[in-house]
Amino acid sequence: MLNTVSGNVSAIATSLRQHLPFSSQQDLDITPYYRNHVAAITGAGSGMGRELAIHLAKMGCHVALSDINAEQLAQTKDLLVGYDVKVTTTVLDVSDNKAVEAWADSVMAEHGKVNFIFNNAGVALYSSVEGSSISELEWVMDINFWGVVYGTKAFLPLIKNSVKESEIDGGKKDSKARNFNEHGHIINISSLFGLTAQPSQSAYNASKFAVRGFTESLRQELDIQRCGVSATCIHPGGIKTNIANSARGNDSISDLGMRSGRKAISSFNKFLKFDASAAAWIILQAAATNQPRCLIGSDAKMIDAVQRVFPARYSKVLNDVNKLSRQLKGKKRAKTANRKAAIVN
Repeated sequence: MLNTVSGNVSAIATSLRQHLPFSSQQDLDITPYYRNHVAAITGAGSGMGRELAIHLAKMGCHVALSDINAEQLAQTKDLLVGYDVKVTTTVLDVSDNKAVEAWADSVMAEHGKVNFIFNNAGVALYSSVEGSSISELEWVMDINFWGVVYGTKAFLPLIKNSVKESEIDGGKKDSKARNFNEHGHIINISSLFGLTAQPSQSAYNASKFAVRGFTESLRQELDIQRCGVSATCIHPGGIKTNIANSARGNDSISDLGMRSGRKAISSFNKFLKFDASAAAWIILQAAATNQPRCLIGSDAKMIDAVQRVFPARYSKVLNDVNKLSRQLKGKKRAKTANRKAAIVN
């Protein structure tokens, strides 16, 4: 088994070197891309949504914030006091299409234009396929997928029109090149679990895979239209947010040998290590440089590499790597304990 795992790790490393360097690109000056533009953000009451708002305000980008939690949304707004930008807030359930459409209209009315929509709001559910109810599945899909669809559909024509009004007349009507003074972008948050499937995460996987397909198709359409608007799909790994604490779940995953209840949430939180502010900055760089997709965190990059190399059996490879990691950690702990015992004796 050790030789097999070693070979698998070697193949993964080769893929990482070719496609996914772990070293982050040098920070670019992206302020001009966002200054004096207007960004709408869902899930802005905490986590990456809040950090996106802070970074954007610092760069002089006006923000329209929404969240289902009124108290947390107000806290985010308070954090933006002192920045020379206009901030508007709306308590919003992104699973309500009419409410999202009304929010988009209010953003246009209050700001006069809109350039970016960050479809960031999301929820999690831990359950086996057999143990999940239809209502639980609908809850995840309504927020994670349909919320993205509603946000995209409501804001896309407004963003396209805002950018079109800034178009520069180059004097060549037959020219394929189009120039605009303003930028437009759709940023949809998928997940590491939009790259690979995991047990106990069928609903979450389904929603995030759907976001990925939806966004990649949208980007191709926008490229064809040459309308000055593009789209980026974001695949974060374990980001330090409140998603674990607000997750729903049931005891069905105990049949899979997994912890449930408060222990499941505790385990989930241990997986969330990447700083939300740093993640938000990476997202903003990805949009400003028009990246088709953006992986955040070494876990997302590693698992993407595994899926590239072993598309049909990545789950077994990941399990083998996890087993080897646990064995090595166990040996290290034992060695450390023996060394401490020898010192005491």
